[in-house]
Amino acid sequence: MPHIQAVIFDLDGLVLDTEPTYCLAWRKAAADVGITLDDVFFAGLSGCQGSDVEAALLAQTGPALDMEDFRRRSAAHWHRHVDEHGITAKGGARELLQRLNERGTPYGLATNSRRRYAEQCLRLAGLDTAFPVMAARDDVAQGKPAPDVFLLAARRLDAPPAACLALEDSLPGLTAAHRAGMAPVLVTDCAATAQAGAGLALRVLDSLHQVAPEFFR
Repeated sequence: MPHIQAVIFDLDGLVLDTEPTYCLAWRKAAADVGITLDDVFFAGLSGCQGSDVEAALLAQTGPALDMEDFRRRSAAHWHRHVDEHGITAKGGARELLQRLNERGTPYGLATNSRRRYAEQCLRLAGLDTAFPVMAARDDVAQGKPAPDVFLLAARRLDAPPAACLALEDSLPGLTAAHRAGMAPVLVTDCAATAQAGAGLALRVLDSLHQVAPEFFR
């Protein structure tokens, strides 16, 4: 077990339950232009950066899709939904942050989202002041599964990567944390993701409720 000096969190799907909101917006934007996106399509997108999602869309629909129009439509649907319904934190997120604060353990975010979206989502969830450190997609050259955002978060936390516990819910994120040389922990209730990531993860946990008992007793 490594000596943990800092904890680095993913955001979407780990701290915040945002991924369903993105999928809803993409599905509605596609329907606007006569395209149906099914659950199989969305199943492979967890943890992907925006450019990868757009590449998957084009592969699904063909090059005739007007991506700029699709971006506008999906953004409008997303804003409309979250303005009405808000965004919820994942189970155990607030409790874990409280535990780390009580211990004085530094922590931050490493997210594939653009900073303005990450900050907006945190604000809608009432966590806008919860993370003192953030590394976002627009802060680095490459998003996950490249290690860039994790390495930047570690530098901003003044912690060696090998002493960072990285919490992720997706395979691209888990791969990024592993490539960064961190102690990667996969937090997921999806059996297929848990099985696929078991070889890279230091631990596979069902929820954030399990992190403190496992690492911060």
